[in-house]
Amino acid sequence: MPSYAEDPPEPNEGRDPRGAAFDWTDAAARQRQQAGLVRTLRPRAAESELLDLASNDYLGLTRRPEITEAAADAARRWGAGATGSRLVTGSTRLHARLERELAEFSGFEAALVFSSGYTANLAALTALSARDGLIVSDAGNHASIVDGCRLARAETAVVPHADPEAVAKTLGAHPGRRALAVSDSVFSVDGDRAPLAELAEVCRAHGAGLVVDDAHGFGVLGEGGRGALHEAGLAGDPDVVATLTLSKSLGSQGGAVLGPARVIEHLVNAARTFIFDTGLAPAAAGGALASLRLIAAEPGLAARARAVAASLYGRLTEAGLTAARPDAAVVSVRAPGPQEALRWAADCRELGLGVGCFRPPSVPDGVSRLRLTARADLTEAQIERAVGTIVRTAPAGATVPGRDVV
Repeated sequence: MPSYAEDPPEPNEGRDPRGAAFDWTDAAARQRQQAGLVRTLRPRAAESELLDLASNDYLGLTRRPEITEAAADAARRWGAGATGSRLVTGSTRLHARLERELAEFSGFEAALVFSSGYTANLAALTALSARDGLIVSDAGNHASIVDGCRLARAETAVVPHADPEAVAKTLGAHPGRRALAVSDSVFSVDGDRAPLAELAEVCRAHGAGLVVDDAHGFGVLGEGGRGALHEAGLAGDPDVVATLTLSKSLGSQGGAVLGPARVIEHLVNAARTFIFDTGLAPAAAGGALASLRLIAAEPGLAARARAVAASLYGRLTEAGLTAARPDAAVVSVRAPGPQEALRWAADCRELGLGVGCFRPPSVPDGVSRLRLTARADLTEAQIERAVGTIVRTAPAGATVPGRDVV
């Protein structure tokens, strides 16, 4: 047997051993590059000439002077940060007012504010489920719901998209277990709406709770933007919990859980993303509160956002593109593939239009899309410009056969 001295040198001999720990990321990067799935940070300037149809600022409130001034005033009065978790020093009277007015506006008994909509979903699913329980989750749910299900450690059954019968069948196969059904109200990829009334009926037939993420419905659906659950007549029901974000229609940042007071009290005592996370910054709370009050004072904003979405959809499909009919403010336009979608979005950007680009694995059905935000503050001229840019830059294969892109 040869000695170790006679063995050929290892490839990494003489190399700093610390350098090999993350070598595997190089292979992962090559795979992403080959698949056309590289994500890139693109820091934006404070002011931009881009026409923005990529953000989630559905009501166009992020830069409204009364909202930015309210955020600045909250920072001046309460400080730049919350200074601690909500149970220590991170709860201010501003947070309490925001929670009270959110609940009142939306029709729920109580609300609890979190640092993000993501942490709100994690809180609701982990604290309201049980290790031996069951969560029934729609296949089209947002990643924060998927992660909440994983962290909950309950058995999770993923059912076909927007299919109450599948939910009923799954719940019926597990009688006697503590169970939740969870769904987005409006799905972020295609902008379609969940059948909330049917889901609630199914849950009640099996004694299950219903958790609905209203991130894309709040501010756009329901009377004056009170949300999808308010529109469905479910807001305030004792077996229904809503989560939402303050970063979309409210133009700020943060999240919230709304529901029965006893559920909210339970989250205060049991939700790890509430107990161990620093509270929402006062500026974000102040901006969200000002936006909430503005929405209440201008109830036509929600209808305007929906009208803009319908206009975008109608004009794009008339031009021969394939788009999903919007139920709220998300307009999804199909692309032939991930590389084409990426190029399409880049071409739009070069012409001054910002659009979202959804590619696998972000889209569960594997279909790449441009994702457009129908903002309530878009003018007729801006809508025409956006449609013209998207149609003019459409790649081959994006249009219906027999129709020309001009």
